[in-house]
Amino acid sequence: MTTTAARLLRLLALLQQPRDWTGPLLAERLDVTARTIRNDVERLRSLGYPITATPGVAGGYRLGAGASMPPLLLDDDETIAVTVGLRTAASVSGIEEAAARALSKLERMLPSRLRHRVGALQDATVSIPHKGPVLDTDVLTAIATAIRMKETLRFHYQTHDGTPSSRSAEPHQLAHTRGRWYLLAWDTGRGDWRTFRADRITPRTPNGPRFTTRQIPGGDVVEYLREKLDTSMWRYRANVTVYAPTEHVVARLPPSVVVEPVDERTCRVDVGSDNPRMLALWLGMLDADFEITDSLELAEELTAIADRYQRATRSILEGR
Repeated sequence: MTTTAARLLRLLALLQQPRDWTGPLLAERLDVTARTIRNDVERLRSLGYPITATPGVAGGYRLGAGASMPPLLLDDDETIAVTVGLRTAASVSGIEEAAARALSKLERMLPSRLRHRVGALQDATVSIPHKGPVLDTDVLTAIATAIRMKETLRFHYQTHDGTPSSRSAEPHQLAHTRGRWYLLAWDTGRGDWRTFRADRITPRTPNGPRFTTRQIPGGDVVEYLREKLDTSMWRYRANVTVYAPTEHVVARLPPSVVVEPVDERTCRVDVGSDNPRMLALWLGMLDADFEITDSLELAEELTAIADRYQRATRSILEGR
């Protein structure tokens, strides 16, 4: 029979799995009696582990949440995952020091086999700093709390050009991508879904009234956010008729861009970019003739680029 300490560690490892364990099943796993399991559960409780017991056929023991954080038992893969996560926890302001302390404690306790694996991963990995803004934890938790409580979020917001505004929205989901945090919410003032840069949000207190969660268009939050973020970054848009089959154009565009077929050899595209020049260059890579229908700025940019290309080839063509 194993020692009491070793058996308690094995019991704790089992209880940390997200399921209920009956006394007889635990006794079978640890090769002890049901009475020993009851005694071991009481020992763990005395050490601060909040173990709940549910009676009945479908009941059993489960490790719950307590008033303090007791020690955890992690397997090898979990330990490596936590270590990597702590090393990259720099996207939210205010947690860097806490992450460093936790990482230091964890690394001191790593067994030799894991220390070598974590060290190899660290030596072989380089972090490329992103230029995205750092978000304060108070802002992030305020938004997350409003989402959980289904309370209308009242906040000051700054657009990309620095224009301030006061907004009220029903917060639905936070997303972290491309080095930034975004909030997907129903803007009560605009009566439509909007994505907000979380680093441009300054919450106002108190929150507004509670709300009933709305259905996301299409029902898929991830796909909806991906499409919105792909197109909401555009500061400049234009409608373009492309004289090429739809399949030809679709293969050269991001999935979020809608291509509408006109006939077998023509389609229309609503495209965008940060400025007309980038859009003009991008359209040139479609490898097809096209016509713009609603943008004087884009027409002027295309003319300027065409003139530049003609000047670049004039001398060699005239010397033939």
